[in-house]
Amino acid sequence: MATKLPIDHEALIQTFAEAGAKQGEQARKAVFDATLKALQGRELTLQNIRSSLKGIAQAVSTGAAKNAVPDVDVESLLNDAVHGMDDALLKAVEANRVALQQFVDQGVSLQDANMKKAVDTLEKMEDTLFKVVSQSVGGAGEQLAAPWAQVLGKLQAGGTNTGSQAAQTVEQLAAQMQSALRDSRAAGVKAAQAFAQSYAALASGVLIGMSDALKQGAASAPAKKARPR
Repeated sequence: MATKLPIDHEALIQTFAEAGAKQGEQARKAVFDATLKALQGRELTLQNIRSSLKGIAQAVSTGAAKNAVPDVDVESLLNDAVHGMDDALLKAVEANRVALQQFVDQGVSLQDANMKKAVDTLEKMEDTLFKVVSQSVGGAGEQLAAPWAQVLGKLQAGGTNTGSQAAQTVEQLAAQMQSALRDSRAAGVKAAQAFAQSYAALASGVLIGMSDALKQGAASAPAKKARPR
């Protein structure tokens, strides 16, 4: 099992406490980095994803509430924070795709109980982000409740990159399994057992590997999905 990595929530709080009107991209990148680090330190289960996002969102709220920079657009900062989390979740979707692909290649069926659970995790990543932002609305003080609510409304109306990519991944996996069935390739017991024992850890390991370039300063956040502010 992957070891949980320490996340510097205080640094994230400070970033949002001091962010000015033109520092949204910097704030987004800080959230992306912190979220990715939180995710790569754990097995990629829904519970761990939810916990990681919740901790990041709480740090963002704390920092934004302390922000006293003149003319700062708090709603815009929160919006950038959510996009940063979405960017990081895209990495988690890709890590899941790579891990799932390995088991599909070994003949594990989408009807396998463990495979179904893994696909369910993939499909619920977007809803998990929605729920975390919704909890931020309810848990925020009077100063941030309205901005968080506006961000949540836009997020639900426009969807996320994570949701779009997850749906596409599930569709592709399903098509591959249909092709495998036509070729009469049966799921192997050993492959199913390997899946049950190592899927979440494998996905986490894939995510760690994918972030190596980021650690070296060579990676950047994924391209933005244009949404109205």
